[in-house]
Amino acid sequence: MPQSADKVLDHNTLFHEPEYKDMLKNKRDTYENAPAAPQVTEILDWTKSWDYREKNLAREALVINPAKACQPLGAVFAAAGFEGTMSFVHGSQGCVAYYRSHLSRHFKEPASAVSSSMTEDAAVFGGLVNMVDGLANTYALYEPKMIAVSTTCMAEVIGDDLNSFIIQAKDKGSVPEDFDVPFAHTPAFVGSHVDGYDNMMKGILGHFWKNAERKANDSINIIPGFDGYAVGNNRELTRMLDAMGVDYTLLSDVSDVYDTPSDGEFRMYDGGTKLEDTKAAVNAKATLSMQEYNTKKTLELCEKAGQETAIFHYPMGVAGTDEFLMKVSELTGKAIPDSLTLERGRLVDAMADSQAYLHGKTYAIYGDPDFVYAMARFVMETGGEPTHCLATNGSKEWKAQMEELLASSPFGANCQVWAGKDLWHLRSILATEPTDLLIGSSYGKYLERDLGIPLIRLTFPIFDRHHHHRFPTWGYQGALNVLVKLLDTVFDKLDTDTGKLGETDISFDLTR
Repeated sequence: MPQSADKVLDHNTLFHEPEYKDMLKNKRDTYENAPAAPQVTEILDWTKSWDYREKNLAREALVINPAKACQPLGAVFAAAGFEGTMSFVHGSQGCVAYYRSHLSRHFKEPASAVSSSMTEDAAVFGGLVNMVDGLANTYALYEPKMIAVSTTCMAEVIGDDLNSFIIQAKDKGSVPEDFDVPFAHTPAFVGSHVDGYDNMMKGILGHFWKNAERKANDSINIIPGFDGYAVGNNRELTRMLDAMGVDYTLLSDVSDVYDTPSDGEFRMYDGGTKLEDTKAAVNAKATLSMQEYNTKKTLELCEKAGQETAIFHYPMGVAGTDEFLMKVSELTGKAIPDSLTLERGRLVDAMADSQAYLHGKTYAIYGDPDFVYAMARFVMETGGEPTHCLATNGSKEWKAQMEELLASSPFGANCQVWAGKDLWHLRSILATEPTDLLIGSSYGKYLERDLGIPLIRLTFPIFDRHHHHRFPTWGYQGALNVLVKLLDTVFDKLDTDTGKLGETDISFDLTR
């Protein structure tokens, strides 16, 4: 065998060695009863046909590779953005391992969360004992300032009452009576991670604001929402708000906890919105949500508290950033500084410089509803044409909003909006109606390989590339980053298409 202590091969090259090729061939021939290669090719080609597309789009009882995750993932993400907070997921260990691995694979950072470790006996008799012991262990071992409790499918199916369980656990001394233990029911079998984010944000704010006497002031609250680029985007938000001189509180700021330094000190908790600031946030004049579909219930809570509210769809690009900054200025009376106006002008200049290469390019865009909306809007600002916009967790309301947006520009005239469809649907759609470019998460790399459409990774999760989340996509500076990603992909494709020596290299240009 080629592997030895003196010659350690990565798996990418190891399985290309003759020994492994023979082993895999024997496995297919002997045990898998694999069909012959021509039959595989025939079926593969059929799955790219209009006939298969019609059957695939008619599918109702099965979801294949949805562009979403389950509620508790969003709840764990939201809780991580508060000072010294440990997520406690009432359910099985395997579920919590999934949330932790999903976040750590994207951010390349540890993602701390604990489980009540429910097993078969808890499924029959209820998880109260698990809650009592689990809260006690979490408080003693990890010394958090707050424990945020959410649920998995198991706890929801058997009907465990978190409020009652937490009260009983405090009565039994698991944590001090006055210790903060907000909670949210997050059934993983309905909704998606954006609903889990919303439920946990409402749970945390409701916990701190309950029975609070509101003393209104001129500050504003900002809720970023579930965002794979939160490290860069949250810092970009604070930079712009600081430039305006605004008094604000960023609620659930994960930028530091998912971007800790390597300096010899392990930080289980780092940064996050201070708990005292979270409590005082009830006094704010207004709460602004950067993503509508992440905060519907939370904003209802804010309105009941007497605050003004405003919603945005992932403020990316010229118009999206304009709307956000003008709303902040309207609410606070603070002028938009010249420094941000200059950034806007530089972005517009960059877009104009590169317009010839993006004008008329067609795109398929998939991801969360707010991301898809913002991305389609920015694409149209560059002269591109969104052709397919898909959100597995998109609703009829979202589809109507998308259609209104697309109707506002001639570049959106040919776009089809796919609410509730998954990535296997998108494969059929793109096989029959291909686009120039594909925008979404790492899961699109299989579409890229199957269909030859270049993928631009711009949303969660990004597993197979590193450190994208450290750079913003929001604001004028963020839009410039997105513009460069679009252009680099276009130029890479041009180089590939014109790269054959003596055949296609007539326009293998050095200057573009």
